[in-house]
Formats: sequence, structure tokens, C-alpha cells
Amino acid sequence: MSLRLYDTSTRTVREFVPVEPGRASIYLCGATVQAPPHIGHIRSGVNFDVLRRWMTRSGYDVTFCRNVTDIDDKIIRVSAEEGVPWFVVAERNQRAFTWAYQVLGCLPPTVEPRATGHVPEMIELMERLIAAGHAYAAGGDVYFDVVSYADRYGSLSNQKLENMRAAGDTDTDSAKRDPRDFALWKGEKPGEPTWPTPWGRGRPGWHLECSAMATKYLGATFDIHGGGVDLIFPHHENELTQSQAAGDGFARYWMHNGMLKIGAEKMSKSLGNSLLIPDVTKKIRPVELRYYLAAPHYRSSIDYSEEALFEAAAAYQRIEGFVTRAAEMIHDVDADAPLPQAFTDALDDDLGTPQALAVVHEVVREGNVALARGDKEQVARLLAETQNMLDVLGLDPRSEQWRSSGGDGAGMRATVDALVAVALEQRQAARGRKDFAAADAIRDQLAGAGIVVEDTPQGPRWELAK
Repeated sequence: MSLRLYDTSTRTVREFVPVEPGRASIYLCGATVQAPPHIGHIRSGVNFDVLRRWMTRSGYDVTFCRNVTDIDDKIIRVSAEEGVPWFVVAERNQRAFTWAYQVLGCLPPTVEPRATGHVPEMIELMERLIAAGHAYAAGGDVYFDVVSYADRYGSLSNQKLENMRAAGDTDTDSAKRDPRDFALWKGEKPGEPTWPTPWGRGRPGWHLECSAMATKYLGATFDIHGGGVDLIFPHHENELTQSQAAGDGFARYWMHNGMLKIGAEKMSKSLGNSLLIPDVTKKIRPVELRYYLAAPHYRSSIDYSEEALFEAAAAYQRIEGFVTRAAEMIHDVDADAPLPQAFTDALDDDLGTPQALAVVHEVVREGNVALARGDKEQVARLLAETQNMLDVLGLDPRSEQWRSSGGDGAGMRATVDALVAVALEQRQAARGRKDFAAADAIRDQLAGAGIVVEDTPQGPRWELAK
């Protein structure tokens, strides 16, 4: 089975055929950095990181572009409320997003452009649209003329122009030819940052930014455009419209991840249920949070609850337990071992992570049986399969990410390893001289520090208390 993906624009699952054979280009709408990220924000980062990893494993040379919207109405509003420059708000929160992506194991993007660094490309795009009769300048603003593109506008979101409401992206519609026209450029206002253009100083509209950045780094026609389902309209609709009206092919596939909700409400800061990443990773480890976000199908919604969060953590720990015990028996894992066909089929079928993880858990169950039998050959095969599957999902507990860069929630695994090793050597020495009281005391002291020791045929093994 070849890779097939659900395309929002056609509302069908389509075989993935790249623009250029052997290469794949992905644009993901990244953060609008007016606030630090909650787990709803980071879900798309995890989902599209799994897509990128799977495409790489499938043999594609992937270019992954994830933008940063660092100027926006919301950023300006926070700036005014806090009495600090807009760029202070943007920089502070971009760093928070970068940390969150990293701590949840997302690979760094190939390129991560900021909107404010691409004003020349935006001006060029507006000039092309005005020359083609699809945009107009009015009082320092520049608008897209939706009526000029009425036969195509609404195709992504499956809407008709006559049923659309006015675009709510300006304070007044008085300068627009039609209330549904959307802003490409917003004229200068007191206290706001501005850049020079042929139509006067001002700042970019949100939709224009992404079109300019996507085509600069991925070309006029590229493979995949991704983001949350809440972005389909108006943001992605407007991106597609203005880009194609200017003559670009733009994205060939549109992929959208579902929302993370509390009850019936979309998770948002305004609801007071933001669940910021540092707060959640105090409850469960970052790798367990990644499992929680990656386990449901990317197009499904997630109804958040602490019970579900802890269930996901327990499920991951079962996988981790097998990998840890098996690795004590098998020191050299075959990194080239083939993936189970059922796992491959699941991910090729529109990135079916629930089915893929079901395969992981089945292999783990077989592995635990093999461990109990002491079947070293079988354990070696199943450990290799498990780790290779987990590597695709960014969940391998033995990877460098989770062993030494904070995946265990402490960020100092190597240091703790060394200190515990000294204590365990002292404990073994006490046992060797039959001083069992001293050995038990060392074990109790480790337990008090949150270190659980298990004696195995291969020697003592330790882990952080769950």
C-alpha cells in the first residue's frame, strides 16, 4: 500500500503523489505568538512531526516549513495591555513554543520563517494581485476582491460566497468594495508597528503572511499544507484564494488536525482552561504527553480529562517497561529490522496512529511472553520491531531525546544515572558481605528519593517512581 492522505479540499483520501519524485514539501501553520502554548496548540506540532517522520522513513527527502506569526492584532493587544513593545511579546512566546516543541520530541523544522522577515515577498504578492485585478488599495489598506474570484472562493471550506458573512478583520468596512473582502495589508495606526509599501506604511494581514512564506521556501506549487481544523476558514481559504488568484498552484493536499477540547468547548486561553505545557509536564512526563497527543487519529477531536491523560501515561509505561527489560537482555538492537506490515499499512492509511499503536502493544505483549520464557532470539526480534516502530512515532524510550534531554521529566538523566549507580554498587557490596540491613537501608533511601529498584537476573535495575 502506498501512502494515502485525507485531503480537505476534495474531502477524500487520496494517494500521495509528490510534485517532485522522492521529495516532499510540507508547510505547517505554526504559532501566533501572543501567549505561551497549551497542549491544544502543540497537538498539530506532534501530529505533523509523526507525518514528517513517516514520510522520511518511507524514503522521501522532506522539507518541513513551520512559520511563526510574530505580528498580529492579538500580539498588539497584549503589547498594549502589558505596556511592552510588540516584539517583546512575540520573542518571549516564540521561545516558549520552541521549548514546548523540543520537550515533546518534535524534530526542528527545516526552516522556521517569521512573518516580519518577509514583507518584501508580501509586497510582491500584492502587486501581482492588483495587476491581475483581484486586489485593490483603499486609504492605506489593501484588500482582496472576493467577487473577482467568486467562482473559486469557498472551494476549500465548501462554502458559497452568497452565504458568507463580512470578513471581521478590520475595524470598519467603509473602505471595502464588498464587506466580505479580506485585508491583505492594514494601513498605519498610532502606536502600531509599520513597514513601508507603495500604498503607504502599515502592517501585513494574517493570510498574506503565510502565502508569501510558503511559496518562498517551498515553491509556487508544493505538496502539503497543514494546520488545525479551525484554520480552514477563513485563514486557509484566503491563503488558497489569494495564491491561486496570483497564479500560483499552491498546496496540492490540505491536511487538518482535530481540536483538543474540554467538554464541548475548544481549548483556549479565553476559557481559562489553557493547560500550559509546563503545567501538564508536572503531571506526566513529556514523552507520555506526546503519546497522549499522538495516539488518537490526527483528524479526531480529543476531549481532555486527567483520567485519559493518566491512562495514556500508563499505556506508554507498559511499552517502556518491555523495552527496558528487553534491553537488559539484548544489548545490540537491529536498527534495520523491518517494520511489521500491519504497522506500515496503518500509517500509510491516512496516518492511522491508533491502529499503528495497537500493533506496538501487540508486539509488546508477545515480547513480554518471550521474556518470561527466556527466549533471547525472540526477544531480540520483538525489541527491534518495537524500537523501530517507536522511532517512527518519536516515542522510543531509549532514544537520545528521552534518555538525556528531559524526556524523563527531570532533564538530568545522565547525572542521576551516575549517582544511582554508585548507590547500587554500595548496595551490592553490602549484599556480598551479607549485610542485608545495610543493603535494605540503601534501597529504602533510594525509594525515598523517588528511585525504584528491581532485582533481576541481569542485576539490579532502577527507574523513577511513576
